Amino acid sequence: MPAKSLPGGGRPLLHPAWARRDAAPAHPAPAGSLPTAGPAAAAPAAPANPAGMVLYAVDAALTPESPVTDIGELAALASDAVSAGGGHVLDTSHVMFPNGAVTLVLILAESHLAIHTWPEDNLVAIDLFSCGAIDGRRVAGELARLLRLDGVRLQQIERGTAARR
Repeated sequence: MPAKSLPGGGRPLLHPAWARRDAAPAHPAPAGSLPTAGPAAAAPAAPANPAGMVLYAVDAALTPESPVTDIGELAALASDAVSAGGGHVLDTSHVMFPNGAVTLVLILAESHLAIHTWPEDNLVAIDLFSCGAIDGRRVAGELARLLRLDGVRLQQIERGTAARR
């Protein structure tokens, strides 16, 4: 089976966002837009991670109106949320499981977004790993709104800090 060709005619795709690891988020999120858990909830915002690597982890409940069974619609809504946060989708992939669960992955110029559903438990887990100029809180807020989620819990975790010690 031939290897999948790279966008841009086989050359590595270079995107301006890759050069902006230390840039501020494109669209600051309104205060209190999503509840947070963990250290980010108790402390005021810390200075930006110098490497720009942040994991935004969302746990939420699906509702009967959550559009997660139509993979086309789910991918389109996830792409819209990424765009709203200033991100850039390069590619997507998904798996649909026999029980109706979905794993959707969007490869971003700024890293990746993964959405995992468990319909039997009405749960969704969303992971946005950011290595660039993307407003993760805005992406998470847009996903919560567009996917009509309930009981949204957001954790923001700096990554890459152990390697710099």
